[in-house]
Amino acid sequence: MGDKNRGNNILVHVATPFILFALCIGFLMIAMIKPYDKLKVYVNLAFMDNLKNNPESAGSGLVIRDNEIVDEYDGETYENGEFIRPRFGEMYAIMSCSAFDISIPVYWGSNSELFEHGACQSSGSTIIGDKGNTVISAHEDTFFAELYKLKKGDTVTLKTNYGQFKYTVKENITFNKKDGKYVAPSSETKLTLYTCKRDVLGNADERTGVVCELKEKKFYKTTGEGSSH
Repeated sequence: MGDKNRGNNILVHVATPFILFALCIGFLMIAMIKPYDKLKVYVNLAFMDNLKNNPESAGSGLVIRDNEIVDEYDGETYENGEFIRPRFGEMYAIMSCSAFDISIPVYWGSNSELFEHGACQSSGSTIIGDKGNTVISAHEDTFFAELYKLKKGDTVTLKTNYGQFKYTVKENITFNKKDGKYVAPSSETKLTLYTCKRDVLGNADERTGVVCELKEKKFYKTTGEGSSH
């Protein structure tokens, strides 16, 4: 009987360190869930995984163009006019919202570097002011940290060097990143803004944002006065 007890004690002493080691590894993995998902957000370029049309990526020689955008225009404006199509990596708009007091630069294309500079518009979506779905996103802990404040009826204004455009929030949305319903091309003229949904568990798959309808267009040049690029 004594030999059996001694054998059991030896087994317990040998197994205990392995059990404690396994528990430590388990706790470490749980603690790393949030940082890992946060890192994955940046590695996957955060939001537009299925919409990127350009091969550029961080460290590939991307040229970021920080243009001066017309803020106050006092000349004649037109309901229809000429667009100036931006290049990948170019800041071509400034966004302001009635719900929060901040002006946000908008870049054409989605890239990890660009997301550090401002909001990014999918190059697969419609240029601001044109017919279709204009899709813009930004990090939830930087430029779109207050996006959740936007409610139905709030105003979103986008100023470009070819005109300024006012939208009204029509709908608050929540969707999974694999669901292309809200970010897909559309015959309806609208503005879709979204970011990662805040989640204490670090779930990077959920998105939240708003869909806005175009209410006012003010082009600086009428059709035929300038050239579209």
